[in-house]
Amino acid sequence: MHSPPHPPPNQEPRADYLQKVTGTATFASDVEVPGMLHGKVLRSTVPHARIRGIDASAALAMPGVVAVLTGDDLANLPGSSVRWGLSLRDRPVIAQGKVRYVGDPVAAVAAVDEATAIEALDAIAVDYEPLPHVTTAKEALAADAPLVHDDMETLKDFYFRGECAPVTGTNRFQQWNYESGDVAAAFESGAVRVFEDTFTFPMVFHYAMEPHVCVAHWKPGSLEIWSGGQTPTAIQRVCSEILGVPLACVRVHSPYVGGGFGGKASVKIDPLVAALSWKARAPVRVCLSIAESMLTCRRLDAEITLKTAVNAEGRIVAKDVRAVLNGGAYADTGPSIAVKAAIRAIGPYHIANLRLEAVGTYTNTVPGAAFRSIGGPQAVWATESQMDIMAAALGRDPVEFRLLNMAQVGQTIKPDLRPLDVDMRRSLREAIRALDGLPEVARAGKRGRGVAVGASDPGIVPVGGAIVRLRADGSVNVSANTVEIGQGSRGVLRIVANKVLRQPLRMIAVAEPDTLQAPYDWGTGASRSTVIVGLAVQLACEDVVRQVTETAADVLGGAPGDYRIEEGRIEGPSGSIAFIELLRRFNGMAAGEFLGVGRVNANTKNGAFKLAPLFWETGSNACEIALDEGTGAIRVLRVGGAADLGHVINRKAAEGQDEGAMVMGLGHTLSEEYVYEDGQVVNGTLFDYKVPNIEDVPLHVGTSLIESGDGPGPFGARGGGEGAILPVAPAVANALYQGWGIRIKDLPLTPERVWRALQAAKQAGRND
Repeated sequence: MHSPPHPPPNQEPRADYLQKVTGTATFASDVEVPGMLHGKVLRSTVPHARIRGIDASAALAMPGVVAVLTGDDLANLPGSSVRWGLSLRDRPVIAQGKVRYVGDPVAAVAAVDEATAIEALDAIAVDYEPLPHVTTAKEALAADAPLVHDDMETLKDFYFRGECAPVTGTNRFQQWNYESGDVAAAFESGAVRVFEDTFTFPMVFHYAMEPHVCVAHWKPGSLEIWSGGQTPTAIQRVCSEILGVPLACVRVHSPYVGGGFGGKASVKIDPLVAALSWKARAPVRVCLSIAESMLTCRRLDAEITLKTAVNAEGRIVAKDVRAVLNGGAYADTGPSIAVKAAIRAIGPYHIANLRLEAVGTYTNTVPGAAFRSIGGPQAVWATESQMDIMAAALGRDPVEFRLLNMAQVGQTIKPDLRPLDVDMRRSLREAIRALDGLPEVARAGKRGRGVAVGASDPGIVPVGGAIVRLRADGSVNVSANTVEIGQGSRGVLRIVANKVLRQPLRMIAVAEPDTLQAPYDWGTGASRSTVIVGLAVQLACEDVVRQVTETAADVLGGAPGDYRIEEGRIEGPSGSIAFIELLRRFNGMAAGEFLGVGRVNANTKNGAFKLAPLFWETGSNACEIALDEGTGAIRVLRVGGAADLGHVINRKAAEGQDEGAMVMGLGHTLSEEYVYEDGQVVNGTLFDYKVPNIEDVPLHVGTSLIESGDGPGPFGARGGGEGAILPVAPAVANALYQGWGIRIKDLPLTPERVWRALQAAKQAGRND
């Protein structure tokens, strides 16, 4: 029997492209529910204070105002707790007795429209008793520092495995230490040269195009949420606890989300909106402004000190890392971020003797949160800058110095973690090759070239699932709880189903995530969607194939192995039969479906998923820059990047993810930072906070995606989209040093900072 070849995909795998450019896509901010009220949030204007009292009577008397939620209402909430968190239960649904940063929600209004809600905020009077505040980690760690939190209730195995280690009576919500080898002996050896450097990384805003948004509808015994969050099951769990609604009766929908980058991971505004709906006894929508999102969460700023010993052969023999991260007013994922920063500061290098310390601190600032490769850019900025510092001092080429010290595939970076599974030497060479292959830029003046590499251990919890339905007409439904935040996850799942079930893309639909319909998934982040949910879809599709072939054998005779699925039909020794005819013969009517379930957990692949990380996510960057010496402005001209994705499922989307991560990295490299004065963010608007625009994008970009085929995901895929942000800042700083001889250890590399470093270098030259 002749079988026609499987047709190639004949449709763009990402259905959201057309929907988004035609305006037909439904984002979380587009959701409307009958009877919906509009909510607005009154925020603290002081960084640290006791709340003496709140008078909302004038607001409640206004026509159109339905309800006002304050801390006084929390005692009446029907749940088991009025505070929530991920590692520490430290955040009340709304400020209760105390505010901890400028922007802390103090009251929330539900009204018939937004204008009325905004007007009502002005009618609420809050009486504060100011308290001393701390803005920086250094201030928070001082012996006499005021405490941001008087107690710290840890949560074990809640969102991450294990629990954090706060220090009672201090502002430290995480104190983590690790050592392997004999670090002291290595540093004391007379045969090594020791380098010690400190680097700082700023607070950075996620700046998703769509701000935080949530629609919540509480009814007695149930809660329905339409969330702009990345982690619907975490939102479901927290809101269940706060409002006393069983998990089975808390339904979270996840429409398209206009960007996340970690700023919408775990849980953010949803508990507050759900509580406001409870108070108003009606559905409520709260959509923040971008300025309000800036006061909701940001990347943790960091100070990282590295002490590194190098022997006469140029090999790194010992490294001491101290990572101090400012987690803001509430811990969120900060405890894990601090630990990841210390680990990721090792780099993709095999170092026999390691000492790591991670310190996470509370301050009276915007809460820190996950952000594209948690702790990674902070750590890699420090390590890869120091790599060039050491190479220059030792008279070694910075590329060769890295190649000499890189871990081999199968060697450990940290002894208790999975050995490195990526050829980092190949990755670095590919990035340089990608840069060299780009067109030259016709521009007069000096150029600088720099390189950097990064390796991160994604904090993936390997728990997820998917359901796949093969309908009688050959159409396919995929249902999973991974959220489409612009990264293309729905397109990837369609391709996986297309490859396994051999049905055309036009016949495959991926459903909007819905906790009532789709299996449990831990969340969308840590580059896990392709690996965990993609693998779950693959397993579910294989389950469908098994059912179809077994049914064919039952109906037509022979063995299941005699049959294979093709477009709209199954083929076997006696020819082909349409799915609907197969179902008619089996069920006695021309209807039915084949339903497959795929589950991923620690026992997947014979227990291989028990060892962390599931894979190493890496990135290499080689860049060329120009510098206006009169102003200090850096212009990135060309960038070459490389990453090993194992197997590239959607090349266009994968390249877009890595190139987008690179451009995002230019933000914290060149301009982005929260500026605080007297506990207030003074650049908290889009007019004052500078993100890269089209004029800042490199003139030429080359991306090399390596396919080694040995990842843990479907068809050998690894996760991607985060690794490319890691090496951006140090590559640019190294290019600045290579071209102009100035070394800057504090980000961002603003024109003023660079210009001052140039002047200082010139003055030092004259003094010499």
